[in-house]
Amino acid sequence: MRKKTVGLSLMQTDVIIIGAGASGLMCAGEAGNRGRSVLVLDHCPEAGRKIVVSGGGRCNFSNMFMGPEHFLSGNPDFVRSAISRFTPSDFLCLLEARGIEYQEREAGRLFCKASSTDIKEMLLSECERASVRFRFNCEVSAISRSDLFRIETDQGVFTSQSLVIATGGLSHPGLGAGNFGYLVAKRFGMKVTKLRPALTSVRFSPEDARVFSCLAGVSIHSTVSLGTTSFTGNLLFTHTGASGPAILEISSHWDQKSVLSVDLLPGLDIYSILVGKRSSKALLSTILDQFLPKRFVKVWCALYGAPRPIKEYSPGEIASVARSLHAWPLRIAGVEGFNKAEVTLGGIDTMELSSKTMESKKAPGLYFTGEVIDVTGRLGGYNLHWAWASGHAAGQFA
Repeated sequence: MRKKTVGLSLMQTDVIIIGAGASGLMCAGEAGNRGRSVLVLDHCPEAGRKIVVSGGGRCNFSNMFMGPEHFLSGNPDFVRSAISRFTPSDFLCLLEARGIEYQEREAGRLFCKASSTDIKEMLLSECERASVRFRFNCEVSAISRSDLFRIETDQGVFTSQSLVIATGGLSHPGLGAGNFGYLVAKRFGMKVTKLRPALTSVRFSPEDARVFSCLAGVSIHSTVSLGTTSFTGNLLFTHTGASGPAILEISSHWDQKSVLSVDLLPGLDIYSILVGKRSSKALLSTILDQFLPKRFVKVWCALYGAPRPIKEYSPGEIASVARSLHAWPLRIAGVEGFNKAEVTLGGIDTMELSSKTMESKKAPGLYFTGEVIDVTGRLGGYNLHWAWASGHAAGQFA
C-alpha cells in the first residue's frame, strides 16, 4: 500500500470494490442490481484491460465443459458452489441479450466472434444500468475497519459496509497486476499460499537451449507428460525454450526438478513404421520428415540417429529411436516469470473463505474474487469463467 492520504473528504457507500477487471465488474453489476450502492476503485486508467487482450483479442470467455476437475487449488472442491450457480449458459444468456455473437471451438472453448471489447462494454453497460460509480487512476494508500471499512486514497477517503478485493494476481504486471490483494488478506490475518507463474512458457537447460534455439518458430503436435499428468497440443520452440498449449498446461504442474517427457508422435506407432521399412535404402531422416518438421528432424537425428539407411539399423537400434521419439526427455531450467504467465498459481487460502459467498471467515464483510484466490483454471476459458462465477457469488451477498 502506498503513501497516506490526508485532508480529503469522506464518502460513504454500501459496497466498495477494488479492481475493475473481470471479477470486479461482474461483482459490481450483480451487487448494484440488488439495489446496493457500489463504488469501484482502480489504479489503472480504465476498466477490463486484461479482458481486452485475452484470447488474442477474441476473449476465450468460458468453456462448455465446466467442472472442478478443470481447476487447481489446495481445495479443488472450493469452486463447485460458484460454478454451479453461474454456468457457461448463464454467461451466454448475457451475451445473447446484448446481441453479442460467439462461437464454440475445439474442446468446448467459447470465444467472441468479433472482439473481446464487446464483453468489456457489456459488463460496463450492466454496471451503468445498476448505477455503479467508478474512480480510475485511484491509488489506495490504507485500509482499516471499525464499524465500516475505511479506504484512504489519493482521490478521497471512502467508507463502506462491504469491501470486495478483485485486484487479480501477479501475472501481466504491464496491465496493472500486483500484490495488493495478498497484502490486504494478510492485513486481516488471512493465509496466502505460495505464489508462482502458471500457464506460461518454459526455459530449456543451458545445454538444450544451445542445441534447440535454432528451432524457434517450429511447432509440433505432442503429448507432454510429467508423471501421470499429461497434455496434448502444439509444442512451440522459442529462442530460449518452449511454449504452446501443451507446455502452458504442464507449466502449472512442474515442480522445479522433474524432467518432462514428450511424445513427439502421439497416436502413431513409429516403431512398427520403421520396422516395416527395413528393406528400404531411405535414410532415417527421410522417413521421419514425413511425420515431423524437417528442421526438427535434422537437429534430432544429429542427437539420436546416425545418418545411414534404415536397413542398416538393428531391431534394438530401431526400438531405441522409437523410444526417444515417444518419450523425449525435455530438461527444464525454469518457467518464465509473471510477465509472461497467463495466471498466478496459488493465492488466498480457500480455507479462509466461504465457497458460497467468497466472504472472509475472519473478517465479515470482506470478500475476495477471481485470480487473487488460490484457484487456477486450465487453459481454455476456465480462468475467466472463475472470474465471472466468483464475482457473481460475491455480488449476491456483498
